[in-house]
Amino acid sequence: MQTYNAEVIGVGTELLLGQISNTNGQWISSQLADKGISVFYHQVVGDNLERVKTSFSTAADRSDLVFVTGGLGPTDDDLTREAFQSLTGKKLEENDQIIEKNSSYFKRTNRQMSLNNRKQALMFTDAIIIPNQEGTAPGMIVTYRKAQFIFMPGVPREMMAMMTGFVLPYLKKNLDLKTIIKSRMLKFIGISESQLETDLKAIIDQQDNPTIAPLATDGEVALRITAKADTEANANRMIEKTEAEIKHIVGHYFYGYDDTTINHTVLRLLLEKNLTIAAAESLTGGRFADALVSIPGAGDVFKGSIVSYASSSKADVLGISEQVIEKEGVVSEACSYEMAIRVREKFDASIGISFTGVAGPDPAEGKEVGTVFISIMEEGKKVLTKSYYFPGERNTIRNRSVKKGLELLYNWLIG
Repeated sequence: MQTYNAEVIGVGTELLLGQISNTNGQWISSQLADKGISVFYHQVVGDNLERVKTSFSTAADRSDLVFVTGGLGPTDDDLTREAFQSLTGKKLEENDQIIEKNSSYFKRTNRQMSLNNRKQALMFTDAIIIPNQEGTAPGMIVTYRKAQFIFMPGVPREMMAMMTGFVLPYLKKNLDLKTIIKSRMLKFIGISESQLETDLKAIIDQQDNPTIAPLATDGEVALRITAKADTEANANRMIEKTEAEIKHIVGHYFYGYDDTTINHTVLRLLLEKNLTIAAAESLTGGRFADALVSIPGAGDVFKGSIVSYASSSKADVLGISEQVIEKEGVVSEACSYEMAIRVREKFDASIGISFTGVAGPDPAEGKEVGTVFISIMEEGKKVLTKSYYFPGERNTIRNRSVKKGLELLYNWLIG
C-alpha cells in the first residue's frame, strides 16, 4: 500500500515573531490526515532567501509532499518563488492569463495595479497553476527531486479555498490514496496526565495501530486515538475497540469528545436536568460566569453571578453573617459555604456555586497564595465544600479555580 509523507512550511517573519499564529499548518495537517497522508514535519522560516532555500532543500530530501504557505505576495520580502528558483534552477515566466485576471480585479475595485503586482503572475514553466478565487496570488504545484511542492498564499481564507477547491481533489485523483487516517479525542477531567499514563500503561506500551497520544491542558487532559485502515468504517471500529478498553480503566474521568469543553458539558447537563444555577465569585471575579455565558443557550440555565470581591460586599450584598466573617474570615470554608447558600436563595436558582480564596500576590488572613475554597449547594441537598491549593501566578490560580468548579459541578450533576 502506497504511503505519502508530507510536511508543511510556513514562510514569514511575522510567524517567528509571534505576530500571527501559524494556523495554516494545523488546518492543513487535519485535512491531510483525513486523506491518509501523514505529516511528519512542520517548519516555520523567516523572510530570508538563503534560509527559505535551505528549508526547501531539506524538505525535498525527506518528504513526498511539501505544502508551502506564504511568500507569494508582491513585495520585496515575498521570497518563496525566488528561493525555489535559486534551489532548482527552474524558469519563471509571467502568465498572461493571471495578468489579465488581476488587471480586471483592480479595475473592478477602482484601483491601479502597481508594477510589483505583476510579480504575482510569475509562474514556473512546468508548474500546475492553482487558481485563487479569493485573492490575486495564485498557487503552484511543482515537482523537484522526489517531492511535489504545493505553493499557496499565507492568507488562511485564500489557502483554504485552494486546498478544498483544487489541491485535495488533485491529490485524490493523482495519488494512490488507499489509507484512511481517523482520529478521535477523548477528554478527561479530575486526573493528571501522569496518572492517566500510569493507569493506561499496559495499553500504551502495546500500542501500534491505533496509536494513543496524551495531550494535557490546564486542569484537564485528553487522549487522541488515531487509526489507519483501508476504509473509514474499519478505522472507526479500531478506534471504538481501543476507546472501550480505555474507558474500562479510566471512564469515570471521561466527559466528552473532540471539540467538546467541560463548559459545554456542564451546560448540557443542567439543561437536561432542567436545573438553574447562580454563582457567588470572589477571587474568580466573574470568570465562572463568563465560562458559562460564552456558550449559546446559557440564558436558559444561568440566573446570574454576584462578584463579591471586597469583604464588605460579602456581608452587604450576599448577606454573609458578620460572625462568619469575623470568626472564620472571608477566605474560609464557612464563608464559601454561606456564599453558595445565599446566592442560590437570592437568584432563586436550583444550584448555587461559590469561589473564595487568595489569588495573590500576597497572603491574606494567614492563608497562603493559591488557597481556594469552592462550594456547591443544591436545593434539598447538603452543601459540598472543597479546599484546594493551586500554585502559580494570579491568573493561573483564578483560571484553575474556575476549571475545578466546573469539574465539581460535572461530578455533582452525574452523581
